[in-house]
Amino acid sequence: MGVLDVVLMFTYFFVIIGVGIIGTKKIKSSEGYAVAGRNLGFFMYLSCLAAVILGGASTIGTAKLGYMFGISGAWLVIMIGLGTFLLTLLLSKKLFGLKAVTISEMLFKRYNSQSRIMSALVACTYTTMIAITQVIAMGTIMNVLLGWGMIPSIFLSGGIVLLYTLLGGMWSITMTDVIQFCIMTIGIFFIMLPESLSSAGGWSALSRHVPAAYMNSTNIGWSTIFQYFLLYTLGMLVGQDLWQRTFTAKSLRTLKAGGIAAGIYSIFYALAVAVIGMCAFTVFPHLDDPQNAFAEMVLRVLPTGLMGVVLASVMSALMSTASGTLLASSTLLVNDIIKPAFKKTFSEKKSLLLSRLLTLIVGLFVILCSIWLQDILVALDVAYAILTGAMFFPIVLGFFWKKASAKASFISMLISTATIVIGLFVKGTTSTEPILYGLCTSLISIIIFSYLLPDEKPSFVVEEQQVL
Repeated sequence: MGVLDVVLMFTYFFVIIGVGIIGTKKIKSSEGYAVAGRNLGFFMYLSCLAAVILGGASTIGTAKLGYMFGISGAWLVIMIGLGTFLLTLLLSKKLFGLKAVTISEMLFKRYNSQSRIMSALVACTYTTMIAITQVIAMGTIMNVLLGWGMIPSIFLSGGIVLLYTLLGGMWSITMTDVIQFCIMTIGIFFIMLPESLSSAGGWSALSRHVPAAYMNSTNIGWSTIFQYFLLYTLGMLVGQDLWQRTFTAKSLRTLKAGGIAAGIYSIFYALAVAVIGMCAFTVFPHLDDPQNAFAEMVLRVLPTGLMGVVLASVMSALMSTASGTLLASSTLLVNDIIKPAFKKTFSEKKSLLLSRLLTLIVGLFVILCSIWLQDILVALDVAYAILTGAMFFPIVLGFFWKKASAKASFISMLISTATIVIGLFVKGTTSTEPILYGLCTSLISIIIFSYLLPDEKPSFVVEEQQVL
């Protein structure tokens, strides 16, 4: 990279840190730290939502899949967009009516404290793993483009995310997400995509030079597409990072419009990055590691100046997801494990201090773990497998089936989590079977135990709110 590109990148870093510092002035309470005062309008909410669902796997991972399978590599992010659609269409009214902070808080209201703790542990595992994937991706990008080595790259990029998240919580994340959403849109759609197509000789030349199967929308295989549906579409419905963003919308109309817009944006993003991966295949078809396809395209085809802008756009996508999942992890620990354990009311000052302390601890843990893990998609698959298999049915049936009992919910999460972990160990992290086993175990156990161990009193049922 040229000096100008490095200057642009570090200017972006300083701007993000500055925005994070400004965000501290808006923090008046622990709820403001967690959900930005529930006061985001349409554009801020759209930016916030799109930024959190499109991160390292969406960019680096989809380019890798595009390099290996062609246009069908877009299915990973298309399924994320579909999950965002379904969350908005099926659960938006119920979510807006919760006035909660975490997904485990909903399960506590619907079931009991055991379900709250178990779900918080599962959800925290998921969000922490997602944060790790983003930090790995940031380290990979900086290492390829700057040649600093993985450890310094991870410490620098992960440290910046930790700093602005620690300072301003969701307000800082939201303000930086607006910047990051704009930068990643410009970088991917208006710079990287046209430059990549130009390097490949245009769309017509690209379609002639790649294998014919690369233009087939199902080349990646129906089993993989189905696996992505199980992992990402269902996972989006029960993910704390996405739920926490929905709690920031100021009205139900904002929640619906922003969610639909974010889903549409995800589909276009998926197709654009898959095409970039295809272009990489035509420009350098013998890469040792397809995971470097996107970074290599940046190095090979972009002139000085534009390279720095695109790097900033990619780092934007990664940082926004990393910060959102980092905050989600600390919020789960504080709200659903630590506070209930002490069984007393914390002052706002102590709650805010505790939230920041847990954010720091989780952030340092994420950075250290990222140094040892290398494959982004494997880490992502493990995270979504545990989340989807263990929590999908307790949450969905909790909304729509009144007979679902507290004890059945807890047993279901316990059994299905064990089933998935064992399945991943036996069948491998890329296998679809552990997810299916977990879902089946979860559904069967929650139905059976709801009849065997019914609640003594009627459970809380989330009421839908009228459109505001």
